[in-house]
Amino acid sequence: MKTALITGITGQDGSYLAELLLSKGYLVIGLMRRSSSFNTSRIDHVYQDPHVPKANLRLVYGDLTDASSLNKTIRDCQPDEIYHLGAQSHVRVSFDIPEYTSDVTGLGTVRILEAIREAGLKTKFYNASSSEMFGSAPPPQSEATSFQPLSPYACAKVFAHWMTINYRTGYNLFACNGILFNHESPRRGETFVSRKVTKAAARIKLGVQEKLFLGNLDAKRDWGYAGDYVEAMWMMLQQSKADDYVVATGETHSVRELLDEAFGYLNMDWKRHVEIDERYYRPNEVDVLLGDAAKANKVLGWEPAVRFKELVRMMVDSDLKEELAKNRP
Repeated sequence: MKTALITGITGQDGSYLAELLLSKGYLVIGLMRRSSSFNTSRIDHVYQDPHVPKANLRLVYGDLTDASSLNKTIRDCQPDEIYHLGAQSHVRVSFDIPEYTSDVTGLGTVRILEAIREAGLKTKFYNASSSEMFGSAPPPQSEATSFQPLSPYACAKVFAHWMTINYRTGYNLFACNGILFNHESPRRGETFVSRKVTKAAARIKLGVQEKLFLGNLDAKRDWGYAGDYVEAMWMMLQQSKADDYVVATGETHSVRELLDEAFGYLNMDWKRHVEIDERYYRPNEVDVLLGDAAKANKVLGWEPAVRFKELVRMMVDSDLKEELAKNRP
């Protein structure tokens, strides 16, 4: 039985990855920050009581800002694979808390890499890089495209990306970067634009919300399904040689198109409900992200199964079901 450690297991990607690894017979250990409120809703359906014999999912407390907790966890569980997904991952928020974002998202990665190196383990390491690193670089963006980051989050990710490469070349660690373009699902956080739109569409349809406030409607993104993308993460660590891969659909759609699809699916005109709030504009705007995943397709044999329209409708259906249950008399 392989052992995998997942940072950020309670997030969208962490929950889908945990499901995938459990289905493949892994012992999954998830790193969680201590909080006074429960934040395990995304993994409650796969959680197993540690008192049950042969429980294959375990949760441990740790923090990406605390090297000692990371060192102890890695030494104790000696994972075959580490999937580093944890971060302060909200781009707009990173402008408000740049120092914290840099510490968690950037230095947090270095702390894990150092823990692996110091422990002398043969652990395979996956680092979640981001398409935001490309920033103002012209599309389409591939592994050969230069990074031009336009946010504190993107800058921190660029640092983590290059540190991963440095540990791979300097210390012969099996360390991969997955440069994932935007990926969404019904488990996406409600402050991210994709989920904000689908949730609002459902609530407005049911009459429990009137307006949706957004920022830049012209931004274009390459949106895929998180459930597909975690398979690419796993595939990267099954290779004989560590490398970096772009994971994307090869299609780009604007926020306007997202609104068209989500509201149109429910037979509504979004223009009657959406208002622009300048607070949601970023100091630096990334206009277009469009990924070229030819390398992942050729080397890993990976390609996306869920496309834009199906993804949006999946999210709207989920939010509609959730809101119906919540607002049922």
